[in-house]
Amino acid sequence: MSMIRELRSVVRPSLRRERRTLHEGPLGAAAALPSAVVDCAVYREGRRVAECLRPEEALRQVRRGAGEFVWIGLHEPTEVEFAGIATEFGLHPLAVEDAVQAHQRPKLERYDDSVFTVFKTVHYVNRALTAGAVDQERGAAQVVETGEVACFTGLDYIITVRHGVQGSLRALRHRLEQDSERLAAGPSAVLHAIADQVVDGYLGVAAAVQEDIDEVEIDVFSQSGAAGRRGGDAGRIYQLKREVLEFKRAVSPLLRPMRQLSERPMTMMEPDIQKYFRDVADHLARVNEQVLSFDDLLNSILQANLAQATVAQNEDMRKITAWAAIFAVPTMIAGVYGMNFEVMPETEWTYGYPMVMAFICTACFAIHRGFRRNGWL
Repeated sequence: MSMIRELRSVVRPSLRRERRTLHEGPLGAAAALPSAVVDCAVYREGRRVAECLRPEEALRQVRRGAGEFVWIGLHEPTEVEFAGIATEFGLHPLAVEDAVQAHQRPKLERYDDSVFTVFKTVHYVNRALTAGAVDQERGAAQVVETGEVACFTGLDYIITVRHGVQGSLRALRHRLEQDSERLAAGPSAVLHAIADQVVDGYLGVAAAVQEDIDEVEIDVFSQSGAAGRRGGDAGRIYQLKREVLEFKRAVSPLLRPMRQLSERPMTMMEPDIQKYFRDVADHLARVNEQVLSFDDLLNSILQANLAQATVAQNEDMRKITAWAAIFAVPTMIAGVYGMNFEVMPETEWTYGYPMVMAFICTACFAIHRGFRRNGWL
């Protein structure tokens, strides 16, 4: 028991230090924030005026001032951790439930004075596509990993809830803080920056997946690859097709929300910032077209690979059939002379054996030559 108490005394402080390190403020100082809050700051005219406040304190400061807004960033909060923030900001319960529970579809929902948006973040893993590479959770080599960012956008606040190890917004926050003119537009500028970063990530992943597809296509249609593997690329193609499907689930449902952000007037959206959403929507449409073409191209490559395997099997069967036909001649002759009849004139003829052997060799040579001319051998 004493050893267990000593172990707990060592482990618990280290865990607390890790939690404080994870939720440090932008200046590296540990902040007295709830465990799920990564950062919480108030901005006035595009400049950070308060460092790492608690959410309720930041909201009170914003409501007292003019031209200010608060940006709260959370990472995988629990219902208990998010309940206080949801109550303070008056967030809709349905949106809160979707933000806490991950694995939501990309979407946009409008409430009285706020907009709730969900983005799927995508990250490319530089991992070889081999049939033997197995992911413990998914059972296959994982090339495209997805996360999630949910945003609550109001007139004077934006709350981001992130799920997954990728899609961090810390670097984005630092870049925006360096551009005070852009950040002065308020929460809508932050929402646009998040959408732009997410879609730019799609473009990078699309380019990497395109390289993987080109590599698989070259391997399938090259003569050495087709002769060496004979359908062995089907596993790689299937793995890549699964990842493209995961990529498609992140991109395609976001088309409509992005169109709404760029076209529909909203009270919490600055008109000047809303124009920039059109460029993001255009990039997203281009990525969606690429993903759809990836799916069609992989279907064609898979069909071609299976056709090559079928052709290779047919070639093997033709060779087996040709050699069977060749060996059928000596087998038939040996069967005739092995029936042990008493009256067989050829068995007592001096040149009987040489004549039979010459006939066998001639017949086998003629059949072999015929199959070679027809391409069966």
